Amino acid sequence: MIKPHGSDALNALYVSSSDQRAALNREAADLPSITLSSAAAANAVMLGAGYFNPLSGYMTRADALSVGEKLQTADGLFWPVPILNLLEDASGIEPGSRIALRDPNVEGQPVLAIQTVNGVDEFTPDEIDSLAEQIFATGDADHPGVATFKAQGRFAVHGPIEVLNFSYFENDFPDTFRTAQSIRDEFAERGWHKVVAFQTRNPMHRAHEELCKMALKDTGADGVLIHMLLGKLKPGDIPADVRDAAIRKMVEAYFPENSCMITGYGFDMLYAGPREAVLHAVFRQNAGCSYLIVGRDHAGVGDYYGPFDAQTIFDEQVPDDALDIEIYRADHTAYSKKLERVVMMRDVPDHTKDDFVLLSGTKVREMLGNGIAPPPEFSRPEVAEILMNYYQQKA
Repeated sequence: MIKPHGSDALNALYVSSSDQRAALNREAADLPSITLSSAAAANAVMLGAGYFNPLSGYMTRADALSVGEKLQTADGLFWPVPILNLLEDASGIEPGSRIALRDPNVEGQPVLAIQTVNGVDEFTPDEIDSLAEQIFATGDADHPGVATFKAQGRFAVHGPIEVLNFSYFENDFPDTFRTAQSIRDEFAERGWHKVVAFQTRNPMHRAHEELCKMALKDTGADGVLIHMLLGKLKPGDIPADVRDAAIRKMVEAYFPENSCMITGYGFDMLYAGPREAVLHAVFRQNAGCSYLIVGRDHAGVGDYYGPFDAQTIFDEQVPDDALDIEIYRADHTAYSKKLERVVMMRDVPDHTKDDFVLLSGTKVREMLGNGIAPPPEFSRPEVAEILMNYYQQKA
């Protein structure tokens, strides 16, 4: 199986010993505490789950600026997106102290982790603006990722953390949330050595289904990891529980047995396009995957990115030796009326637009909201039924 990024063994920051966790929770009761932003809490969950191997905690200002400019930390570790604990006010937090990090997403704000504070760094407003431009390729405040990033504050509390739980993800998604190590363990149990990862924050329609099957065949992989984001999304995106149910129904009905694993990870969507695609590759390598499918407008939003920017970044900004995981590059996929199957559009140059079943996301949502199933060439009827129920209950 493929090695983790940056180390020979996975360094998950979750404290697995129940005795140690109990002792740390007792310690936390007497520590000064801060309530994290949702973004910093998601970073803690990803660190705890081993997805952000080999990081030991939150980054310094120097690390973040280096990652923004060069996609590497100050000491040279390849990394695409700063992993920060940003605050609006860090007064009273002293280097060398220990602080309890409280979860903003769980009622009562329980302690999520304990951080040993190596230091507190202040970004200038210009540095925050520059980082936003580098991460999101725009400074537009209407971009959901930019708005979230700039709202967190300018003080970076850096240092290692010890993670005590996985926030709401384990309780809300007990059958889906998985750590990087548990995914690796199941690959081993299944006898899978080569795995293709499919990233999604949306339900999967026929094109997504067939793309996974194409990648499985083309790479000669043993299976597909359908790995869905379970954290915060922008308004209008379909909630994780609905998406989970739709994907499970599709896999149960249309994938061969033991060809697919359905799992999820606890992170908030960045909508950072190319940079987020590289982050997706890093943590799929940590989960043991050999390939990541990167398709059209991967991790994008609106018109901020070109349709294949998330592929070209691997050619233009990712050094050849930076990652072991490989990218499976997908074109736009659609159902061909001529061939009566889903194809990558680049593979059928003789087709015109009228030869495909093409529906915009807006049109599909409109149909589902009106109780009209999209054509079966676009969406499996079992999936459409789950989504119609969601949109009609929402109306």
